[in-house]
Amino acid sequence: MTKTTPRLLAAALSSAFLLGGFTLAAAGQASFVVDVQSGQVLEASNQDELNYPASLTKMMTLYLAFQALHEGRLTWDQKLTMSENAESKEPFKLAVGAGRKVTLREAVESIVVLSANDAAVAIAEQLGGSEDVFAKAMTDKAHQLGMKDTVFRNPSGLPDPEQVTTARDMATLGVSLMRDFPEEFKLFSMRGFQFRGMKLRGHNNLMYRYDGVDGIKTGYTDASGYNVVTSALKDGRRVVGVVMGEKTASIRDDKMAGLLDSYLPSSTSATATAASQPGATMTDTQPTK
Repeated sequence: MTKTTPRLLAAALSSAFLLGGFTLAAAGQASFVVDVQSGQVLEASNQDELNYPASLTKMMTLYLAFQALHEGRLTWDQKLTMSENAESKEPFKLAVGAGRKVTLREAVESIVVLSANDAAVAIAEQLGGSEDVFAKAMTDKAHQLGMKDTVFRNPSGLPDPEQVTTARDMATLGVSLMRDFPEEFKLFSMRGFQFRGMKLRGHNNLMYRYDGVDGIKTGYTDASGYNVVTSALKDGRRVVGVVMGEKTASIRDDKMAGLLDSYLPSSTSATATAASQPGATMTDTQPTK
């Protein structure tokens, strides 16, 4: 679907996709901010209209990985095999080669920092046997968490017209991650990691430019526009914010910074952007992140 698809029509068909019918979404601008402690909605704009999640999808992939860790179905040192299917997922990936292995920790850290698509598929295939089976588990968990308008079709967020969500649902997922897995959630504050001798830096620019931001995930495809879910803590108040469907990464980040300024008034935005920081290795311009 193009960006000119009427958003009212997308909303009207929301019940159809939940029943397995045709899915329609539009990369419409949406935002949502919630106070984590009180649950108070601080900002809501087009929050229930269908949009494509892009790599925000990986938040649910990690939720199920963390759940499997707690249930003993995975361990941090467990080896995951990169299938040919996983290896084929462009553009961002660890690229170790089909048949080779990575640990779960390497896979999780690469998803958090680099939004590695092959790592997301490796986790899905380990836990579900296939992307399709794992995607059903993702959708089932989403609905259990109250994400009533979300459907997942793959673990990476790569384009699929039936993979849809809303800004409200993405905020629900962000809050659920920090509530259900508080220790693992700390991983989302990683700004970089070392992988087999390579030092790799992330592309969540808000982590570098806004005091108090400690995660969590960016996303982009042509269909989705530029998305972000952000967790921020300042002076004892924690909020989770969502911005979806923006035209550029800088517009998206500026909008989120403005929302945080409104609801975390003692916070300050740094004048320097991540792009100006030394050692920058990636930009938020390629699908899917």
